[in-house]
Amino acid sequence: MKRYGEILEQSDLFSGISRGDIEAMLVCLNARTREYVKDEMVLWEGDKVTDIGIVLSGHGRSLKRDVSGKTVIVTLLETGSLIGVLLAASRERRSPVSVQALDELAVLFISLEHVLQRCPNACPRHAVLLRNVLDGIAEKALVLHDRNDCLIKPTIREKVLTYLTRVAKEQNSGNLILPFDRQAMAEYLNVDRSALSRELSQMKKDGLIDFYKNSFRLPGDKD
Repeated sequence: MKRYGEILEQSDLFSGISRGDIEAMLVCLNARTREYVKDEMVLWEGDKVTDIGIVLSGHGRSLKRDVSGKTVIVTLLETGSLIGVLLAASRERRSPVSVQALDELAVLFISLEHVLQRCPNACPRHAVLLRNVLDGIAEKALVLHDRNDCLIKPTIREKVLTYLTRVAKEQNSGNLILPFDRQAMAEYLNVDRSALSRELSQMKKDGLIDFYKNSFRLPGDKD
């Protein structure tokens, strides 16, 4: 676990807690690490979730498949991302999504029950962790709100611009590196891949965007 110390120290979940304290807390919280290979499922739709997961390395995605087998990406996961924080907090609610590793993935799992239990030593670091968990729940809700804001747009062009504008704010730049290829982007936007490719080409002609593979640029950026 020590090799992930820096990642945990920089994560939102352990924000404000020193690395030494984190290592001590992981024993108290009965934390465990699991590694997954590419395409392996971390969580299946319908599973009961009682643990909070934090991505230590690699990338993943949460997804849904409709009755026709079409895949829709709900969220993308990277180092520091939380898995199941809303579900773990909702008690008996079963997962409405599956979570899949996109490459080799390492996840630290912590039982929410251990987080909510009063620390026998009444240590202030446990109170900080609980505050961070609550912040994580709020942040995850906002991420899903942003996701829905993109999905409800009526046209592919509006979906693309809404998504790219949000990523530009997150990356603080008009030069963007997207975390997926065209197929994954189509799944994330819930549109047909061919239709997306055509619309991206037209948007490029119209001067709304420029792109090469998964590198995009919004107009007016001086970077």
